[in-house]
Amino acid sequence: MKSIRAFRGAIQLNVDASEEMRKCVAQLLKEMFDSNSIENEDLISMLFTATPDLTCEFPAVGARVFGITDVPLICASEIDVKGALPRTVRVLLHAESSLTRAEITHVYLNGAEILRPDLGNSAKNQGSK
Repeated sequence: MKSIRAFRGAIQLNVDASEEMRKCVAQLLKEMFDSNSIENEDLISMLFTATPDLTCEFPAVGARVFGITDVPLICASEIDVKGALPRTVRVLLHAESSLTRAEITHVYLNGAEILRPDLGNSAKNQGSK
């Protein structure tokens, strides 16, 4: 039986450029979909945040380019915390899933792994979920 689940993800961009934003958002979503067996029809909504140093484009554009065209998406600016990881896009994805909360793989890529080492894909792969 499917339930509504929340999936977290984040990725650090190398540069503040539209092409990089689109590439990284697509990479993050592909990994989240693959790791959690998410199909487009399972999606409910996505909330993206971007650190204040990312001004090239909305992360949702990357999701649209990835093929997500009929799902509500919204973007917001991440709180500008001193010392925070720069050039980072975060996503909170809501979807219907048969996975339990303990089975979910939250995905952190390209340096964003340090944000939640206890929660991300590297922790699960090491069996320390």
